[in-house]
Parts: sequence; C-alpha cells; structure tokens
Amino acid sequence: MKTLRFKTNINCGGCVKAVSPTLNGTTAIESWQVDTASPDKTLTVTGTLDEDQVVALVEQAGFQAEPQPA
Repeated sequence: MKTLRFKTNINCGGCVKAVSPTLNGTTAIESWQVDTASPDKTLTVTGTLDEDQVVALVEQAGFQAEPQPA
C-alpha cells in the first residue's frame, strides 16, 4: 500500500462528487481525499495503483491530475 499525492483541478464539492464514482469504484484504492482548500487542490490516494493509473482515472472522470513529489 502506498500513498500518492497529486495537484488537481478538483476545486469544489461538486467536483469531488463528480469524481467520487470513479475513485470509489476502483478496488485498488483503499482511500482518497481532496483538499479543496489547498492552492494545489491536493488529491491524496492510498492504495496499490501507480501514479499513471491514478492520473488516468482522474482524467476519465473529466479532471486533471499531476503527480507531486513525496
């Protein structure tokens, strides 16, 4: 299990709601959250996915994600 962080454009409750079905429906994700108050709108994902897989899921939901250094 690893924790990854991403800069995103998920910037409000409606955006979080829009991405929820995609991230919640992925069994390789143990937990996730978006800090919409941070300037980078940081998405934190804990699970067994790699960065490229998470970016692809976020893009599938209609948003952008860019890996942040640990």
